[in-house]
Amino acid sequence: MRSVSFPGPAEAGHPQGWPLLRLGFRPFYLLAAVAAVALMPLWALIFLGRLQPAAGLPPVLWHAHEMLLGFVAAVVVGFLFTAGKNWTGLQTPRGAALGAIALLWVAGRVTAVLGPYSLFAAVDALLLPLVAVVFARLLLKARNHRNLGIAVMLGLLGAANLAFHGGVLASMDLLGRPAQAGGLNVAHQALLCGMALLVVIETVIAGRVIPMFTRNAVPGLATGIAPWRERLLLGSTFVGLALWLLDWGLPAALVLALAAALHAWRLASWKPWATRGRPILWSLHAAYLWIPVGLALLAAAQGLGQPASPGLHALGVGASAGLILAMMTRSSRGHTGRPLATTPTEAWAYRLVLLAAVVRVGTPLLAPQFYLAGLVVAGLCFAASFLLFLWVYAGWLMQPRVDGQDG
Repeated sequence: MRSVSFPGPAEAGHPQGWPLLRLGFRPFYLLAAVAAVALMPLWALIFLGRLQPAAGLPPVLWHAHEMLLGFVAAVVVGFLFTAGKNWTGLQTPRGAALGAIALLWVAGRVTAVLGPYSLFAAVDALLLPLVAVVFARLLLKARNHRNLGIAVMLGLLGAANLAFHGGVLASMDLLGRPAQAGGLNVAHQALLCGMALLVVIETVIAGRVIPMFTRNAVPGLATGIAPWRERLLLGSTFVGLALWLLDWGLPAALVLALAAALHAWRLASWKPWATRGRPILWSLHAAYLWIPVGLALLAAAQGLGQPASPGLHALGVGASAGLILAMMTRSSRGHTGRPLATTPTEAWAYRLVLLAAVVRVGTPLLAPQFYLAGLVVAGLCFAASFLLFLWVYAGWLMQPRVDGQDG
């Protein structure tokens, strides 16, 4: 395959080209926020039968796929293409190359609703393997072996997406009509694998950035954790989620419960109470709290034979969307040359996404008679939180840095 060359560090020191395509966070954060706002009303239309997703794709699978491998994947790509430049000192895709990758993501979202399933699968399955190869090559060129594990997990996330599409296609006949349910079970399991991989990625990245950001903002604050505890936490999280995927019942419940306790201990060690009055910090800590909550709910579901939905939404809405919004605001400010201090608008965005998680997780557990109302309220809160992000940041993402630097 022909290699793609990108500008070197010397060239990257001065602003070049359209600001939106100068660094990965710009197009992908913008697209992810637009998707977050659009996916909720689209889901309502599909749920009510007013709109159909790609031919043969069950609505619930469409919703789960587009949230995880559409919305979340966009943020992961934008984050890694931005952080990768800092980690390696080398230029990540920009300009036409970055624009082409962003358009590939857009094509996946459009064909997910309007295209025949075979076209959707062909387009959507390309993105994550392509990004994984580009990111791994960057790390290898810089001899940054420490972060190769993230490239591997990104590749595995791409493999889960391939398995999803393979499962759906296997469930169809030659005319694209539903033929058997076995393939859909494979697709469902692939999405669960993707969710598990995302939790592991969040565990690794949050463990690096949240205590660092907290120490930088609160001088003299001790947030250190013994290395053995970190290894046990990561190991129990990985093993617990693997056993959960295998549906091992009580053993899975016990390991997940251990992982939840270790995550809660980790969060307490980061001194979250010291972030009061700093929304750009407490938003990260509050979102991370949903990881032990989600793992504990999965443990309870395994032990009691109950549905996993509350735990999955705790991890998907509370942890993933909460961390995403907090990191998007922080990195967008830093990489556009603005101060790391939020306005009341951003603080309300953080509150709304966390409220969406509380309502989505709590309603079926505590007030199932209001299930549909809870879905509507949670969806509105979720969409509103990212609409507020767009209100503040959309213009900034399309404008040059205020300090005149590139990026």
